[in-house]
Amino acid sequence: MKLRKEEEIGQVYVLAVCGMGFGTSLMMLMNVQELGRKHGIQVRGEAVDLGSAKGREADLIVASSEIADKLSGSSVPVVGLSNLVDKGELERKVLPVLKELGGE
Repeated sequence: MKLRKEEEIGQVYVLAVCGMGFGTSLMMLMNVQELGRKHGIQVRGEAVDLGSAKGREADLIVASSEIADKLSGSSVPVVGLSNLVDKGELERKVLPVLKELGGE
C-alpha cells in the first residue's frame, strides 16, 4: 500500500477490507463515511478484498482485526475492528485517525 500524493489530500481516502470485498467491507466503508460526515471530514473510498488492497493508494485502511493483522507493516495506517457493527468501537478507533488525516 502507498500513501496518496500530497496534492490529492483534501479528503481522507479509505480502503475498507474484508475477505471477499463485498458486504462487510461495504458496510464498514459506509459507517466510516457516516462517521466522517458527522464530524465534518470528507471520506471517499473503496470496499475491497484482501488481495486487492495490496498496491492500492489510500490514506487509511479499515478491516476486521484478523485481516488487519495481515496488512500490518504498511506505510498506511491500518485500523482493526473486533466488532464490525459496533459504531462505538468504530468511533473510538477510527475517528482519531480521520481527524489527524483530515487536518484537524
